[in-house]
Order: sequence, then C-alpha cells, then structure tokens
Amino acid sequence: MDSLILSRWQFAITTVYHFFFVPLTLGLAILVAVMETLYVRSGDEEYKRMVKFWGKLFVINFAMGVATGIVQEFQFGMNWSEYARFVGDVFGAPLAIEGLTSFFLESTFLGIWIFGWERLSKKAHLAAIWLVAIGSNLSGLWILIANSFMHEPVGYAINPLTGRPQMTDFGALVTNPHAWLQFSHVVSSGIVTASMFVLGISAYHLYIKSRAGTAFERSFRLATVFGAVAVVAVVMVGHAQGQHMVRTQPAKMAAADALWETESPADLTLIGLVDEKRMETRWAIKIPAALSLMSYNSLQGEVRGLKDLQVEFEQLYGPGNYIPPVWLMFWSFRVMVGTGVLMAFILFYSLWRLRGNRAGKDTKLLRLLPFAMALPYLANTAGWLLTELGRQPWIVYGLQKTADAVSPAVPGSTVLFSLIGFTVLYAGLMAADVFLLAKYSRQVEILS
Repeated sequence: MDSLILSRWQFAITTVYHFFFVPLTLGLAILVAVMETLYVRSGDEEYKRMVKFWGKLFVINFAMGVATGIVQEFQFGMNWSEYARFVGDVFGAPLAIEGLTSFFLESTFLGIWIFGWERLSKKAHLAAIWLVAIGSNLSGLWILIANSFMHEPVGYAINPLTGRPQMTDFGALVTNPHAWLQFSHVVSSGIVTASMFVLGISAYHLYIKSRAGTAFERSFRLATVFGAVAVVAVVMVGHAQGQHMVRTQPAKMAAADALWETESPADLTLIGLVDEKRMETRWAIKIPAALSLMSYNSLQGEVRGLKDLQVEFEQLYGPGNYIPPVWLMFWSFRVMVGTGVLMAFILFYSLWRLRGNRAGKDTKLLRLLPFAMALPYLANTAGWLLTELGRQPWIVYGLQKTADAVSPAVPGSTVLFSLIGFTVLYAGLMAADVFLLAKYSRQVEILS
C-alpha cells in the first residue's frame, strides 16, 4: 500500500466532494442577495418569499460545504507534512487570513441573516446577506491565492539555511495573476452553477407542478439573465487562463490537447485515441491552427509538445518524468468545455424564450432543465481535475515534487483506513445534502 498514491486519492476524493458544494454556495449567495435587494427596493412580498425559499436551500448547501471543507486543511499536516513544512512560511498566511476574516465574516453574518428576519430593519438584514456573499467569495479568493502559489510561485526567496521558500513580498502573492484569473473563473462558474440550479428547480415547479404565475417565473427570469452573463464571463476568463497557461505551465496545455510534438501552427484535437505509453495519439479529428489561435489569438504560433518539454525539464530540473497524466487531462478538458458549451446554449436559448414570456410555456425546455442541473457539477469537477492534474509531478511548481511532499511517518495502511472512512462519510453527507435539497425544493408553502 503506497502512502503517496493513497494520500493523493484521499485528497482528490475529499476535494471533489467539497467542490460539489463550493460553487453553488458562491453563486447562490449572490443571487439570494440580489433577490433581497429587489425586495427591499420594491417592497414586493413575492420577492421576500423568493428570498426565503432559495435562502433555505443556500443554508443547507453552505452547511455541507463547511463540513466537508474543514477536514481538508487537516490533511496538510497529516498526509502532507513534508509539504506543510516546506511551504508553510508562505502558504500559511493566506489560509490564516481566510480563516480569521472571510470565514468568520460569512459565518457570523449568515447567523444574523437567518435569525434576523423581523428583528432587524430591512436594510440591515439586506446588508447581512450581502456580507455573507462578499465573505464567501473573499474566502474563495484567499484559498485561491494560496493555491496559486502552488501553480505559479511568486513573492518568495529560498532560505539558504533551510532550503525552504520564505515570503518576501506579500503584495506579489496577493496580486499573483494566476490567482485573479482563477478567482474570476470560480466566481463566474459559481453564478452559472447557481443559475442552473435555480432554473432546474423553477422549471420543475413550472412544468411538473404547473405553478405558473408564481415566484418561480421571477426566479426563472433572474437566473436566466445572470446565468447568460456569467457563462460569457466563464468563456472569456477561461480563454485568458489558457493563454496564461501556455506561458507559465506549457505542459498543462500540451497535455490537455495530447500534443506530443511541437507544432507551429498547432492544430486543436477535437477527439482522439490517446496512447500514453507510446506517447502518441493514434487517431484524431483536428481543427487546423485552432490551438495556436487559442494560445495567441493568431493562426500562427508555436505550441511546444510534451516530448520537447520533457527534454527541457530534464535539463532544468534533473532526471524524472515531467509529463502530467495525459489521458485524464485530455478528457477532463473536453468534459469541461463540452458541458460549458451545452450550458451556454441552454442559457441563451432560455434567454431568447423569455421574450413575450414564452419560456414558462416551452414544455421541452422545462422538462430538460431539471436534468441540466448536473451539467455545472460535471464542468466544475472536470475543471478542477484539469487544473490540479496539470501541475503534476509538482505540488509546488518548479520547487517541490508531489512525491517529496507526503508524510514519511504515516504508513499506507493508516491512509487507506482514513481514505475509506472519509469516502464513506462524505458519501453520507452528499446523500443527506441531496435529500434535504430535494425535500425543501419541493416545499412551496412560503411561495403560496
């Protein structure tokens, strides 16, 4: 039982579970805050009922996200002690700020918001939910600042006595371009996730329960508009991320397209049969020069292949395998982009059907949307896998390899035990979350 492999599996599984809840929390907090803003401005009680309905689902999801997220930080010290020791002088600061400011901000004001109905003024209560939304997204920002140091280390110097990185420029850490691209992508993806969530449940009530003329029509309209704007932002920021990735993590881009040989201009592979052992793609459908266009906004431009990058990295870092898991990267990229395109089509079609209030009468669309709620979860998971797998074999890019980061004193049997335990526990929490969301999403007493 290899403790390294088991530790990687444990962190991956717990993170995937956790990331099922995070985007919905980030996006739904904003949508609920917008709904309450409309209520305070208009005085329309139907908006208040909307806030209470979607707010209850938000609180359920938020609680599950907290329960699954706290465990992850403990894994740094338990399974990845060498990593924690190596990078703690840098990594610890943004995580401490996240815990001491953002997490307490969102948690405190969420409690005020939940118990403050009819106890606070309308404006004070509105301020509470906006602080929850701001705190939730700030929490994500600080976590991504820490994570981005693993992808693009900045603002540090290696201590000659310890051989470990020490922070020398906090401003550089905070302004890391990788962090802000990631943050913009995560926030816009969160709004898309929340929009698809609201659309799916609203469509269920409009079609299955025939509740036309209720607050679900307003929810449908709001989610469609916000989702359509956010999906455009996802595409634009994702494009910028890809171009940044070509410069800073070229192996990630090459692996995402299974590009083995350097090409200029480089074709984009739509689909193919990837053979990692032979380092070739045996069959593929390609778009000429499209990868160069994605990378440089030009039909001309060299994109380095994995074989040349392997030679370059061996010369730079010494012997070893520097090629990420290509098959997983290749298909994760296609799942992410494919589901994103499908969501964009659904959102813009829904937006078009809003003209003349026709969306609520489009039975085919309403039947589709509850099933389409799964799409953002597929996209978010595939995107996370693409981001983290593409950094391999590094845990801190160019500074520490994943194989050197695992805890040396923790045997594989112990990791296996905790891996099974966490997987079963998180599966139970996931089942509880789905059950509660399904239960309360069908209850509409507050909307009657």
